[in-house]
Amino acid sequence: MRSITEKTADDGRSTRWDEHRATRRRDLARAARKAVHIHGTDISMDDIATHAGTSKSIMYRYFTDKTGLQQAVSEEVMQQIREALETAAHTATSPRDALRNMVSAYLEMIEHSPNVYYFVTRDAPGLPFLDLMIDLLATPFAQEMNAPDTDARAWGAGAVGFVRGTGEWWLHHLGNPGIPTRTELTDRITAWLWNGPIATLVRHRTHEPPP
Repeated sequence: MRSITEKTADDGRSTRWDEHRATRRRDLARAARKAVHIHGTDISMDDIATHAGTSKSIMYRYFTDKTGLQQAVSEEVMQQIREALETAAHTATSPRDALRNMVSAYLEMIEHSPNVYYFVTRDAPGLPFLDLMIDLLATPFAQEMNAPDTDARAWGAGAVGFVRGTGEWWLHHLGNPGIPTRTELTDRITAWLWNGPIATLVRHRTHEPPP
């Protein structure tokens, strides 16, 4: 029978190895993110490995394939987006201000690194950060309308689709004549979302006959 001391030592080594592997995986994902930012979404695993100062075989040891690497980079981006969106929501002084702050944070993120944005979102419609955006965007709607959770999330899903579609159109046309700045687009999207469906529903609720 193995002694408790031997088992404890083995457990300690296993824990250290797991921690080392997690740290190494995170470092490689960050290096891959930088490589994508510089070289674009179609960068090869060979080039990513070179940028990370390692070999392709090592990359595959940690990520299996490029899809696995995409997921790891997505997790890294997701954490940054979560922090930015939650800060935007929690520092707002009103529901409308919360909506504007989150739209601004999203547009700032995609403008800063379009390559990374497209790398983590292409061929992946169910990314967790979209669910996060739905949750956060639903909050100001629910506060303003006193709406049920299902209505708030349905509106949030529609708003996320609108913001994402408009943002990607804007990215594609940046630099062309007449294309708004990020601040201008933030104000327009906020007005379209807030003064459109929300204002309509508020007017409808105001004019409903009393029960």
